[in-house]
Amino acid sequence: MLSLRGSSRSSAIFKPLLAFQRKPLLISTRKLSRSSPRRNLCFSLKPSDRNGLASASSTSETYVLDDTPMSGMEDVLVSYIYGKKRATEVAHLVWKHVVKKGDTVIDATCGNGYDTLALLKMVSDELGRGCVYAMDIQKDAIVNTNSLLEESVNANERDLVKLLPICHSELDKVVPEKASVRLVAFNLGFLPGGDKAIITKPETTLLALEAAKETVMPGGLISLVVYVGHPGGWQEWETIQAFASGLPVDEWVCRKFQILNKPWAPMPVFLFKR
Repeated sequence: MLSLRGSSRSSAIFKPLLAFQRKPLLISTRKLSRSSPRRNLCFSLKPSDRNGLASASSTSETYVLDDTPMSGMEDVLVSYIYGKKRATEVAHLVWKHVVKKGDTVIDATCGNGYDTLALLKMVSDELGRGCVYAMDIQKDAIVNTNSLLEESVNANERDLVKLLPICHSELDKVVPEKASVRLVAFNLGFLPGGDKAIITKPETTLLALEAAKETVMPGGLISLVVYVGHPGGWQEWETIQAFASGLPVDEWVCRKFQILNKPWAPMPVFLFKR
């Protein structure tokens, strides 16, 4: 668990980070002075077991982890904490700290194509390098993504996207074995505007995560936006949490963001491969 406390001392610079927990997150706040030039947020972290799950620290010692792309994103994270940014916006901003021009990335659930388009803009360069593998099991998702790309990018950029009508659990079967994949992104649940009875499921998502774990390169990221408000969504989330909690702490850094008094809100989850 994590504790959050405010500080009015402008000389202190703290970097907020969230971690996977077995128990609900407890957050305490202290009103800041009106004269304070800025808000500083401090998260106290203390590993509680060999999997690196965080627990509340009863001491004043503060642990700041700088070995993930979350470093330097304090303003983004605070905006999410205060409800100023959506889960998908946070995900896109984190991607920008990871993805480089010319990279190969995977959109494992392309949906209506907005994540695919965002990733294409991040990886494409003036030399025509970069590659986005975008997949979805629904024909409508492939059609919608293709339409968005056709109206948003030029022909050279469009050629950098490989649209695949397959389940995300098969992502390792379409990406070349020696490809250096920087990012695998999941936007789970159902297709917005589509049939809400067709959803991503725990068993196939687990297979996809296992494949992504082996596919993503060191220094890369598995990113998920998890939706729990529909039937089956919470079970899928429990599967994801169990998978992430079991990753070795010396090889992975895992973070989740959750709104405690809005438990059905989408959750951004980031699994950084060291």
